[in-house]
Amino acid sequence: MSAQSATPPASNGITPVQQMVASCSGAIVTSLFVTPLDVVKIRLQAQKNPFPKGKCFVYCNGLMDHICVCENGNSKAWYKAPGHFSGTLDAFIKIIRHEGLAALWSGLPPTLVMAVPATVIYFTCYDQLCAALRVRMGDRAQEAPLLAGAIARVGSATVISPLELIRTKLQSQKQSYGELTQLIRSAVEAEGWRSLWRGLGPTLLRDVPFSAMYWYNYERTKSFLCERYNSREPTFTITFASGAVSGSIASIVTLPFDVVKTRRQVELGELQGKSLSGEVSSSTFSVMRRIVAQDGFPGLFAGIFPRLIKVAPACAIMISSYEFGKAFFRKHNQERILAQPQTSNTRQTEQH
Repeated sequence: MSAQSATPPASNGITPVQQMVASCSGAIVTSLFVTPLDVVKIRLQAQKNPFPKGKCFVYCNGLMDHICVCENGNSKAWYKAPGHFSGTLDAFIKIIRHEGLAALWSGLPPTLVMAVPATVIYFTCYDQLCAALRVRMGDRAQEAPLLAGAIARVGSATVISPLELIRTKLQSQKQSYGELTQLIRSAVEAEGWRSLWRGLGPTLLRDVPFSAMYWYNYERTKSFLCERYNSREPTFTITFASGAVSGSIASIVTLPFDVVKTRRQVELGELQGKSLSGEVSSSTFSVMRRIVAQDGFPGLFAGIFPRLIKVAPACAIMISSYEFGKAFFRKHNQERILAQPQTSNTRQTEQH
């Protein structure tokens, strides 16, 4: 058996490369389904409150966030408001009628550039860590998803954070890659390498608890539904429902950190859009206190309904697509292993 066909027990029947392919396909499927919803939402927002120069907004397709800086009031076609929409359905119809069906996916390229590598790192690390921790934790193996999810999120967010900062600078200022390289070098010389991870703290405060709760609740819900419906293997429906439930719970609990992160991202994006330098001048908990003082405690849970509408289906689509991909590769590997003894026996018979 070759090294490529070998499937270590820790990977649950599939190789790390196959896990990467499954998570990559899941990220693409999720982006294709959820991106049109966010494109329509941003068009509706732009219609009510046009984005002025130097301002920015956070574009999020359920997989990850992107800071989009406005160069002028209507510079980017995919969030420009070319007409009057009376609601979500009306926006869908008019965008398709006047701009074509492809316009609903006009925010897809920045999503794929950032979300696909982040998702591949995140899901592959989670599976590898969870399998290893379950072996080591023994009687407490049920808590392995909690720890594995948190560690995997720290790793993926740390790797992607500098890329997000660089991408934001490219959006806010028309610069060549040579000019951007010089800008980054100057920032590193002035503020050190830590400047490339600016804003990572609020990201981790939201995403790490979200990831820990999501994976723990997902594994428990999946096991419960498998037992309830006497299913040896989780079906597509079971994984979809488990992903939606666990994503909803995690998004509600971590919403205050999401509100803070969004505010800090917008402040940072506006500084970059106006070509100003400087740190966003508040810690996470200072921003929380300011929100409570201005809007009361409910201000920390602003936007809970839109977040649920976006995150719950995104989590459900992503995890069910990922599990489907893993099941496909697992079945393929098993068939290949079963076919190998027959092939070797045939060769021995032919030699005799």
